[in-house]
Amino acid sequence: MSKPESLQQRVSAEEWQLRVDLAAAYRLVALYGWDDLVFTHLTVRVPGPEHHFLINPYGMMFDEITASSLVKVDLEGRKVVESDYPVNPAGFTIHSAVHAAREDAQCVMHTHSLNGVAVSAQKAGVQPLSQQSLFVLASLGYHDYEGVALNAEEKPRLVADLGSNSFLMLRNHGLLTVGASVADAFLAMYIFEAACMIQVRALAGGGELHRVPQALVDGIQAQAEQVTRGMGGALAWPGLLRRLDRKLPGYAE
Repeated sequence: MSKPESLQQRVSAEEWQLRVDLAAAYRLVALYGWDDLVFTHLTVRVPGPEHHFLINPYGMMFDEITASSLVKVDLEGRKVVESDYPVNPAGFTIHSAVHAAREDAQCVMHTHSLNGVAVSAQKAGVQPLSQQSLFVLASLGYHDYEGVALNAEEKPRLVADLGSNSFLMLRNHGLLTVGASVADAFLAMYIFEAACMIQVRALAGGGELHRVPQALVDGIQAQAEQVTRGMGGALAWPGLLRRLDRKLPGYAE
């Protein structure tokens, strides 16, 4: 008797690679301590004319997620391929809004990290206190809290607040990043979280703070291209996967 086809055999090579990358991103979020049990989501658009996306199986811890366990959904958060795993359509509200409005936002990441939520509650928001904060400030929007993100009427306001930016601070809620790839969105989240962590620690010190001049914020994007050799998140991504292979193997299953 022949073995049943694996999911990898039933999807395109492009989709499988996205599955591997997104599963890796979920595990990296857990590895860095940004996860919130099973809550929040990372999503990526699947190649093709359909607006289909990959999202986490709801109820699975981020460090358990694998390429084959990710669920494919449509813009309404409904499963389009049979899966044994449940999804959280309500949790897809934020992601569907961004994906629908931004063709360049192939990947959308949203976290409830403690540092991110702490800074989102500070009236001044992200302050120019570190090199990391400059990258964020060069492409940052803010969205006021409207309660748990279940209301479709909130979508246009969220999209307008994000605009063409790569970073969005959800007031009293958390952080959101977008990228043309999983690697780019993850690198953006890493920088966003680092900026928030540094700010929380700097403010906790209680001393007078030195802020970076605005002129340096204005020129930071060109410098970012130099630092990443124009590769964006792809520069660090292979090393991050090697780290996962050592510490949390199995994401590519």
